[in-house]
Amino acid sequence: MRSWDLRAVALRPHSPEILSSSDEARAVVLEIPAGESLQDHQVHERAWVTVIGGEVEITTSDGGTVAGGTGLMVEFAPGERHAVRALTTARLLLLLTPWPGDGHPGTMPLSDKATVRQRAAEHRASQ
Repeated sequence: MRSWDLRAVALRPHSPEILSSSDEARAVVLEIPAGESLQDHQVHERAWVTVIGGEVEITTSDGGTVAGGTGLMVEFAPGERHAVRALTTARLLLLLTPWPGDGHPGTMPLSDKATVRQRAAEHRASQ
């Protein structure tokens, strides 16, 4: 068994700390300073975001919005675009499963990694 006091993990703003990682899942804790955000992005895995401290506003590309503080948990489907804005300094727990998800650069052969950023930019431009 492993355990963490998520309120006491030493963090630097915008520097995620990987707590645990396996083929089944990855657990990450991070801190976002008040007024700052994780701008519109997506991950390849199913993602759960849980607010450990502070308050956030979470928006999706389809216009969905939820705001809340400690105890709020939001689930995203793989590839679902979202943004997280810290209304106050916020500490978050991210659970990603499976790890890495289908299409994640970590699962790509080196030959595909060379063009991943370009393909992502082209995908964003086409939407």
